[in-house]
Amino acid sequence: MELIARDLAVTLSGRTVLSGASVALRPGEVVGLLGPNGAGKSTLLRAIAGHVASEGAVTADGRDLKALPPSARSRLIAYLPQARTISWALSVRNLVNLGRMPWHGLGQGMSKSDTEICNDAMALMDVGHLADRVSTELSGGEQARVLAARAVAQDTPALLADEPASGLDPAHQLMMMGALRRLAARGRSVLVSLHDLTLAARWCDRIVVLREGRIVAEGAPGHVITPDLLAAAFGIRAHIAADVDGLSIVPVALTEQMSGA
Repeated sequence: MELIARDLAVTLSGRTVLSGASVALRPGEVVGLLGPNGAGKSTLLRAIAGHVASEGAVTADGRDLKALPPSARSRLIAYLPQARTISWALSVRNLVNLGRMPWHGLGQGMSKSDTEICNDAMALMDVGHLADRVSTELSGGEQARVLAARAVAQDTPALLADEPASGLDPAHQLMMMGALRRLAARGRSVLVSLHDLTLAARWCDRIVVLREGRIVAEGAPGHVITPDLLAAAFGIRAHIAADVDGLSIVPVALTEQMSGA
């Protein structure tokens, strides 16, 4: 499924927080959203997912997603928000099972296929061994992976994930990005916002950079993540090195403008 957002604009409390944003997601791709705090990354994800009113168009293989009811839209797009609060004391297994709700009504039992999809999602996010634990009793990082597993269990052509690696230990950050890559290899489209520049550079096929609600750069990581871009978009100087695994970006200083020098 090709998911296309065209000229999205969002106004909140009288303030324009996203303007003229266009992005295309193709099957098999992981696209990374980069930008400083307040740049509009979360708003763009929410607008595409239909969680905030927006101007512009969002289509899936030419279908107008804004015209679809939420139930139909949730069978095409899974959205993993930044917020990671689990309010219900459900077992991990039952929480992940909620990802199957768009595909059947309330009270309908899990099919064999549903169970297999949820088990696969838990394995992908390394929470299968936690299946019988109470989700509210888990650590923050464990809860984040459980919620990611629920989104994966939705089994949609597109997955939008807002900072899924944030707060995870280094091993599980790599696990998370590897999981997103494997989902893309299965034919899904993945749009993920990130703050870790190296994770974005090494795991994403394309990078989209936002600043002040507008897209200021898009392309392959090696073409987009440059000293000039990092200075303009983030106000930083960074050490950029390449090896067989891709780029490594280490911020080393603020630019003169950001430091006030």
